[in-house]
Amino acid sequence: MKNSYSRRAFLRTLGLIGLGASIPAPALAAMKMADVTRLTGNRVKVSETRFLMGTFVAITAIHESRTLAEHGVGLAFEEIERLSAIFDRHSDNTPLSRLNDEGRLGDIAPELHNMMREALAYTELTGGAYDPTVLPVVEMLRDKAAPSGRMDISEAEVKEALALVNAKAIHVSKNEIRFDKQGMGITLDGMGKGYIVDRASDVLNKTGVADHMINAGGDMRARGERAPGKPWTVAIEDPAGKGEYPAVIELRDAAIATSGGYEASYNASGSRHHVIDPRTALSPTRSVSVSVVAPTVMQADALSTAAFVMHPKDGVRFINTLPQCETLIIGDSGVKLSSRHWKQC
Repeated sequence: MKNSYSRRAFLRTLGLIGLGASIPAPALAAMKMADVTRLTGNRVKVSETRFLMGTFVAITAIHESRTLAEHGVGLAFEEIERLSAIFDRHSDNTPLSRLNDEGRLGDIAPELHNMMREALAYTELTGGAYDPTVLPVVEMLRDKAAPSGRMDISEAEVKEALALVNAKAIHVSKNEIRFDKQGMGITLDGMGKGYIVDRASDVLNKTGVADHMINAGGDMRARGERAPGKPWTVAIEDPAGKGEYPAVIELRDAAIATSGGYEASYNASGSRHHVIDPRTALSPTRSVSVSVVAPTVMQADALSTAAFVMHPKDGVRFINTLPQCETLIIGDSGVKLSSRHWKQC
């Protein structure tokens, strides 16, 4: 999806564009961009953007009360920060990083317990096209990355990494998460981010700010309306980066997420990228972009990843079996495939 703010636009607004990439993530996290706009009908639009979860998170809230809208947005960001401290595998001493380091975690936060249950359920639903235990393969590719050249990976290295990918080797109980094999690890980067956005949306809704949109690096959750009788409008990101958006859809009380190999490549040809088939360790190339509309961002994230891993036609057939879910898939030749009710989104 089209992001509300790119890194460049964010820094330009803050007057820091000259510093560019030299600004580290911790410094970005301390910055924020906020705006208040008076709308017709005594409504106020409160917008705020912060750098969280490794991306830019923009929240737009509309309400008659500026104070309530600003309060709701603030609470939503607090919830994002709280949950990020649980699901972040990149930082030391978070619950998820400790689980990956030690292979076992006791005294589980209820949010992590719920997230693991959901992740394992989607692994089964997608026949393994989505699998949180793909982390050993991700780390192998990261270590072997050659963005300007050709990656050097042996069959033995691939086989070793794939031997650690097995969602059935994770045991989740009320008080413990445990791996069967030493060296296993899980990543909740996509689905976990979706879960966090959903919870932040719930916070806004409970605060009384029913009309809002959250955009976390292209993962979007829309609730209510942007104006009376007018749903939120979302433009699907152009994989070619030319600004020619493949589709513009309307969202009301729904979510959308897009998976695309163009976002981060491990080699010069783009044949190895961050979307990985957990069953083969290969990066699918038949699809360029897969967008999924679903009731929650967590669902949309998991399903867009799984559909990207599948053959495009299989991905559409799969989404067509799921209630309240639609997809638009852009193939490697530029052909668009969509689920049966996509145009009604």
